[in-house]
Amino acid sequence: MIKRPFFERIKPLIYLLPFIISVSIFTLYPIVNVIRMSFLEGYKYLTGAYTGVGFGNYEKVINDQYFRQAITNTFKYVLFVVPISTVIAVILANLLNQKIKFQSFFQTAYFLPMVTSSLAVGLSWRFMFNDKYGVLNYLLSLLGIDAISFLGDIAGNFTAVVIFGIWAILPNTIILLLSGLQNIDPLYYTAAKVDGAKTLRIFFRITVPLLAPTIMLVVIINMISTFKMYHELFPLFNGPGVAYNLFTVVYYIYYEFRVMTPPKYGYAAAAAVMLLVIVFVFTMLQRAIQAWSRKERGEDVKKVKRHRDALR
Repeated sequence: MIKRPFFERIKPLIYLLPFIISVSIFTLYPIVNVIRMSFLEGYKYLTGAYTGVGFGNYEKVINDQYFRQAITNTFKYVLFVVPISTVIAVILANLLNQKIKFQSFFQTAYFLPMVTSSLAVGLSWRFMFNDKYGVLNYLLSLLGIDAISFLGDIAGNFTAVVIFGIWAILPNTIILLLSGLQNIDPLYYTAAKVDGAKTLRIFFRITVPLLAPTIMLVVIINMISTFKMYHELFPLFNGPGVAYNLFTVVYYIYYEFRVMTPPKYGYAAAAAVMLLVIVFVFTMLQRAIQAWSRKERGEDVKKVKRHRDALR
C-alpha cells in the first residue's frame, strides 16, 4: 500500500479551514458562551464578574410572569401560523403549478415579500390595520362587520400579528412546495385520470401523499422560524403590544438583554437556552411523526406506482 504524502492527506482540511474557522467563531463559540452564561448568576458582561454558579437564572426565568406569557404567546403563534400558512401554501403552490393565465404575475405577487424590507412591509400592514382608515376594516364594513381594533385592543393585537406572520411566511413556503410539486412524475396523474379519478381525489390521494416529505420539511422550517418571532412586533406596535401583552420568547431575551437596567445577561442566556431546547424537542417530535406517516402512506404510493408502471 502506497502512503500518500502528508500534504496530500491534509489538503482537504486546508480547503475546509476558512469554513471551519468561520463556523467556530460565529456559530459554535456563541452557542457555548450563551450556555456558559446561563449558569453564571449575577453575570456582568463587561467585567466578566459573577456572584455564583448554578440554576438561579433558570429558576428566575421560569417564575417570571413575562416569560410565562412569552411561552404562551409563542406557542399560540406557532399553532396558528404554521398550520394555516401550510394549508394556504399547498393550495396556492398547486394552483401556481398549473398552466393558468397570468401565472407569472401571480408568482411575482406571492414572492414579493421575500424581496421587500420587513420594516417597510410592517409599516404598510400597520396602515392596513388602522381602526379608522385601514383597508381590512373597510372590507369588514362591506360585510356588515364592525371595525376591529387590531392595534389598540389586546385581542386584536394577537390577530394582527398572526395575519402578518402568515403573509410573511407564505413566499418561502410556496417556493419549497413548488419545487416538490415539480418533482412529481406526471405519469402518476395520467394513471389516476385513466382510472377516472376526479380533481379533488387526485389532489388528496396523489399530490398530498407524494408532497408529504416536502410538507413536513416546510412545517419544521416554519416552526423553527415562528418560534423565533420577534421582528413582527416593532413595526406594528413599537414593542410587545399595547399593554405588554405580546411578549414572545425572543422578545423576552431582547428585553432582559437590552431594555432592563442593568442588563440581565444571565436571564437572557437562560431563556435562549430554554428556547433552543424547546425547538430541538419539537423538531425531533416532528421527525418521529414524519417517519410514522411515511409508513402509513406507503400503501397508497405503491398503488399509484403500479398504475404508473402499467402505462409504460
